[in-house]
Amino acid sequence: MFAEAHDRYPFATRFDAASGDGGAWDGRPAPPGAVAEASGVKITFVLAIADLSGGVRVVSIYADRLKRRGHDVTIVVRPPRAATFREKARSAITGRALPAAARTGPSHLDQLDVDLRYIDGHRPVTAADVPDADVIVATWWETSEWIESFPASKGAKAYFIQHYEVHANQPVARVDRTWRLPMHKITISRWLVDLARDRFGDNEVSLVPNSVDLKQFQSPPRGKQEVPTVGLMYSLVSFKGCEISLKAFEMASKVVPRLKLVSFGYRDPVPEMPLPPGAQFVRQPAQNALRDIYGQCDMWLFSSRSEGFGLPLLEAMACRTPVIATPAGAAPEVCAGGGGLLVPLDDPGAMARSIERVAAMPDEAWREMSDKAFATASRYSWDDATDLFEKSLERAVERARLGDFSTHPASPLPASSPAGAGATAHSTTG
Repeated sequence: MFAEAHDRYPFATRFDAASGDGGAWDGRPAPPGAVAEASGVKITFVLAIADLSGGVRVVSIYADRLKRRGHDVTIVVRPPRAATFREKARSAITGRALPAAARTGPSHLDQLDVDLRYIDGHRPVTAADVPDADVIVATWWETSEWIESFPASKGAKAYFIQHYEVHANQPVARVDRTWRLPMHKITISRWLVDLARDRFGDNEVSLVPNSVDLKQFQSPPRGKQEVPTVGLMYSLVSFKGCEISLKAFEMASKVVPRLKLVSFGYRDPVPEMPLPPGAQFVRQPAQNALRDIYGQCDMWLFSSRSEGFGLPLLEAMACRTPVIATPAGAAPEVCAGGGGLLVPLDDPGAMARSIERVAAMPDEAWREMSDKAFATASRYSWDDATDLFEKSLERAVERARLGDFSTHPASPLPASSPAGAGATAHSTTG
């Protein structure tokens, strides 16, 4: 699936490996066999929000691993804004969460051993907020607008794209404009690479698929559960399509005796989208508890209408749980190995039939599917992904040095829409 990840590339540092002399980093990788006692590269990540979303988790993983490899990593984050009285009242009355930009709480950045800096207010990050660096990485469309005009001293500009971020009422024209900015793009799924090429004329995008931590997400080989068990992540975010999974479970439960539902989510279920009677639900489970949730299921439902990647796919597979998935995010790639079934978008009937199919499998056939799921999750590691991410940052520096950006130039921001105005970072955790 991700065979290209196993090519090893040394990350260029400020070291002239060809001559063996210390000097300016020219963006070229060290030649094979070169041994360099090089100082780490200075890398800055810019985030619009810090929360428990999958996108922030991925940034935290790369920041941690790059730091462990000797790089000098800084994360600069915009803090949440104060919630309005109306937002607080609505949340209290409906039980729904505050807007993502106004939420406070834990995040995947909390335990990182990196230089983590929150700026002094809910405003765009400016050049004065970030240190000088070799490379600076935007992580959301707004943040790419923020760093667009930063001086070269803040680093070569890279744009880490984890979704086509036009959901949740985001301004489509401004999002599209960021895809044309003269920054090296790094993304996580084949469909995003294809989108960059076909819609935005960018043929230089780096593909760095996500992985899964097998120390955190793992389960010993097992057979089917005595009671057929289905799992899902509960979310109120519309593009997650949770209501499709719930409808599919309802339909399948009329055919499969004693069918059980296990779920987790970051917000309690609401009356408008209830869980079925007898369902097990865990709110904001600890990260080390997720494997127990995945590992007690015979199948995991993934019903997203749109997804950058879909981390629960690999997390479930790492726990030897086959998935039933819509073709969103990386689902087509990860299901190709036989550890999952693809169903059409917005088709609860098709998903229900797949639930029935997996539930009816003989134990030996299910074990084979379970083993294939684990094989898919385990053949590409976060070390492999970090190798590719380092190589992508190297490419960003090289392209910035050469001025090598051949996509259609981005138009200027409209005077009525300054960077950071009229947009809200959106959490996808539900």
